[in-house]
Amino acid sequence: MTHVPSSSHPATNLPLMSAHAKVPEAYLWPEKERPAYEAGEPLNEPVIDLSGFLSADEASIRLAADMVGSACQKHGFFQVRNHGVGGDLISRAVMEAEAFFGLPLHKKEKVQGYSYGHSHRFASKLPWKETFSFPFHASNPALALNHLQSILGGHESAKTGLVYKEYCEAMTDLAMKILELLAISLGLERTTFRRFYQDSCSLLRCNFYPPCEEPDLTLGTGPHCDPTSLTILHQDHVGGLEVFAAEKWRRVAPRPGALVINIGDTFMALTNGKYRSCLHRAVVNRDSERKSLAFFLNPNKDNIVRAPEELVLKDGRRVYPDFTWAAFLGFTQHNYRADMNTLDEFCSWLLNQGQQQK
Repeated sequence: MTHVPSSSHPATNLPLMSAHAKVPEAYLWPEKERPAYEAGEPLNEPVIDLSGFLSADEASIRLAADMVGSACQKHGFFQVRNHGVGGDLISRAVMEAEAFFGLPLHKKEKVQGYSYGHSHRFASKLPWKETFSFPFHASNPALALNHLQSILGGHESAKTGLVYKEYCEAMTDLAMKILELLAISLGLERTTFRRFYQDSCSLLRCNFYPPCEEPDLTLGTGPHCDPTSLTILHQDHVGGLEVFAAEKWRRVAPRPGALVINIGDTFMALTNGKYRSCLHRAVVNRDSERKSLAFFLNPNKDNIVRAPEELVLKDGRRVYPDFTWAAFLGFTQHNYRADMNTLDEFCSWLLNQGQQQK
């Protein structure tokens, strides 16, 4: 796929998200959810150096585990550096995303997994962004390569597929290491979660946030907790990500070389609620486009999400009913728009379904 420089991105090729003086009604957000309602303050989240963990230094592992545990109990968010993912690979993945979003709209609309503002699913509170998403199966990485070649077409789609296959493999490998660190932080055997996700079925989403003339009236991504398990995010130098912590929206500063990690609903359930799913949003601005790559780790669709007995015994009760990722995913796709209450709403729906079947 031919690279399109960021500065030449045709931001006006979208029918609604263009350089309008006013934000179209479908993209307006309720007043209390708008970014102008409360100015973001710095989050000051931990930035964890993984070099000691990767070299098996016990003191570094313990320190990293303590920092992770504290962050996950507060807001479910931290960043990692010296994580082992090469900067060149990240740059190549970003360049492929830039090239894709730089295509004319009529070409992008033909590609499975592309969306602008999720307008195909919703009629209001649309996010001010374009996305391109595709699945990645850890047990069969070639599927992603074949899928991308099929949907993108063209003689250069093979290169694009190889870049994203390599990127997803690197993200999966990093996710497994972070899962070990999370297990250690909870006092569990370090491979507890790694075993659960060994046949993971994840998703990579490329995000593009165009400039907006009225950024205080809309959102790039609305307030939500990821229904997935673990998110690994690369964001560019343009700020926009915010996390809700200590009763306020707080800005997340882009940190060169670091990757953002946040806990999702499925992993919160797997920890029996001990670790918090991260409530976050993305804001836009008038002058600069913003790009990010979000890797969402998920278990195999048929795996039973059930907290380990060690955690349940410590808490004295099981907080969430058993469920499969397939059931939770279906709920968010067909019954409920993901927000800060998704897991609670899903559990209520699941229990109600069980009662109706009796």
